Amino acid sequence: MASEADFGVVGMAVMGQNLVLNVEGRGFSVAVYNRTAERTKEFVEGRAQGKNIVPTYSLEELVASLKKPRKVLLMVKAGEPTDAVLAKLFPLLERGDLVIDGGNAHYADTERRLSEAEKRGLLYLGTGISGGEYGALRGPSIMAGGHEEGYGLVREIFERIAARGPEGPCCGYFGPGSAGHYVKMVHNGIEYAIMETIAEAYDLMKRGLGMTPDEMAQVFSDWNSRELGGYLVEITERILRYRDPETGDFLVERILDTAKQKGTGKWSTQAALDLGTPAPTIAMAVFSRIISAFKDERAAASKVLSGPDPHLAVDRKEFTERLFGAAYLSVIAAYAQGFRQLRDASSERGWDLDLSEVARVWMAGCIIRSGLLAPIRKAFLDRPELPMLFLAEPFKSAWEEYHGDLRWVTAKAHEHGLPTPAMDSALAFVDAYRTERLPANLIQAQRDFFGAHTYQRVDKEGTFHTDWEAVA
Repeated sequence: MASEADFGVVGMAVMGQNLVLNVEGRGFSVAVYNRTAERTKEFVEGRAQGKNIVPTYSLEELVASLKKPRKVLLMVKAGEPTDAVLAKLFPLLERGDLVIDGGNAHYADTERRLSEAEKRGLLYLGTGISGGEYGALRGPSIMAGGHEEGYGLVREIFERIAARGPEGPCCGYFGPGSAGHYVKMVHNGIEYAIMETIAEAYDLMKRGLGMTPDEMAQVFSDWNSRELGGYLVEITERILRYRDPETGDFLVERILDTAKQKGTGKWSTQAALDLGTPAPTIAMAVFSRIISAFKDERAAASKVLSGPDPHLAVDRKEFTERLFGAAYLSVIAAYAQGFRQLRDASSERGWDLDLSEVARVWMAGCIIRSGLLAPIRKAFLDRPELPMLFLAEPFKSAWEEYHGDLRWVTAKAHEHGLPTPAMDSALAFVDAYRTERLPANLIQAQRDFFGAHTYQRVDKEGTFHTDWEAVA
């Protein structure tokens, strides 16, 4: 087979297929391969028919079909399936060829694979791609990391296929190693937290106020025209309005209340713990999904453990307006925690990550795109070393305006037994961050008491230990 294709893609699930069509539609020829030959055949005889797409039925054939230096994108399941493909693909490539992992790989796996590629003289990019199936076809947000030389080989392709934001194509190179996949992982952590915040607002309106899906949809529609406007709020309105064609009922009320996860939110939380950076709202969003999976236990516990009446005896208009403030601050907290994690990871790993560029790349195409990202970008352009979003405008003013609403809403929720873990954690996070003296002095004294872990003092320099038993 003649070397004719500009780009190669391994993995013909829907995301892979849509990316292929996107790349081809921007003027590039694409060679495709899937482990199951039938899927490749169905694709080229169906959606790809008549297009500049070359079907191949082995990795050897795929490699032979590509122009040098070869550029191969993997769109296969993260973990062992990716390793299995790379074990076969790496030996077929030549020095200077590029491999791009476009899956949701764990950043530690990306570091390992990049090291293996370097040993072979290959270029490697760990690349986060956000936007789902539609974004893959119409324009995703692309977050690349790894060999900068490799990014240079595909920059034109990425810029053409990426979503177009207010400040250009939503793709970028974020640094060496696993920087790209780390940025995508934190993106997903923020996504978890925003989704949990929206779900809590829905629950407060549904169970607390007894609102119908149509009524709640109107609230989210109003929010989407304000500072909370963004993709996740927008689709929430559409979901709440959708009726099941079979029953005529609102479909959302027919869906089982157990939320699944692919692991990226969990990885983001684990990485934050390893790094020692505070991301409690993201963590609580993960734990909320975990608790939701205990459906049978929850059903049994509901018949055993009592609680207050969930009905909120409040003015609906006042509550939904104050709920906006509570949700708004919780969403800002999610972004604040994610950007702080990226800042700390960059410092530890030497990535020199440009957080304003991260915000720019998230402005379109990705799941967490929202109107908040423009002021977030400006905040980091003005102060690249900004430690916390709430210290910059307009977020400082948002805190001053709405923290009373967040306190009031969560207090009402607790009073009526309605769980709001994302909102609770967002409030506690900022309250702790703005507190000059926390009770951690007592914790450190306890640690010294039972483990001789020592402590520092506020009135003199040095490290101290007390024989507490002798004092007692």
